[in-house]
Amino acid sequence: MILAVDIGNSNIVIGCFDKNEIMFVERLSTNQLSTALEYTVMIKNILELNGLEPAEIDGGIISSVVPPLTSTLKHAMERLGCGEILTISPGIKTGLKILLDNPAQLGSDRVADAVAAVSCYPVPLILIDMGTATTISVIDGEKNFLGGMIIPGLRVSLDSLANRTSQLPKIDLTPAKKVIGTNTVDCMKSGIINANASALDGVIERIEEELGSRCTVVATGGLAGVVIPYCKREIINDELLLLKGLRLIYGKNRPE
Repeated sequence: MILAVDIGNSNIVIGCFDKNEIMFVERLSTNQLSTALEYTVMIKNILELNGLEPAEIDGGIISSVVPPLTSTLKHAMERLGCGEILTISPGIKTGLKILLDNPAQLGSDRVADAVAAVSCYPVPLILIDMGTATTISVIDGEKNFLGGMIIPGLRVSLDSLANRTSQLPKIDLTPAKKVIGTNTVDCMKSGIINANASALDGVIERIEEELGSRCTVVATGGLAGVVIPYCKREIINDELLLLKGLRLIYGKNRPE
């Protein structure tokens, strides 16, 4: 079994794979102040809660958009005896052809998303990852990674709205019942969800116009399930896309 760990700005997602079967997925809050010992204890507890011992883990792989935590998590997993721990970094085998001005700038989370998507879905592809930021990645019919977009995430936009206004409250992301809100909270809920859904529909249309072909559209990330149901375009919601990509990259680098 291997552990696949995605370190995001808001959450750390930990998945365990036994070959192609996923055993569990758990989330921790991202905290740059936590020490390697604290993460060691948290990961050990997660394994035990799912009926596993660290000795049963043969290896692991980490993607991270929070560089200060990459070595912390790696050290924690090594301390538990989880085998060799790989990180998504320049030089690791992905099988992905990245046609960016500087391929090294591509976030490891977007690399893992793309590796999984080209393995699981027809190309060309548009990938939407909705977390702290909403990232959009485009893969052409020859499985080349062309580029994409980075957009402020739902929660970032919502927090900014509440923090920069005197009378607007902080709210959760449960959808409003109607598009036309009749109170402040429903107006904010409808605005953030319907505006983002409309933005995704519009961006997909413009990307397809530029590519000159219709694309498979796949979404992932913690907030995708909130917005995707309100999009008019058909979008596949694959919550495990990034973890699947990490498993595939691990296999390309440690085929045994």
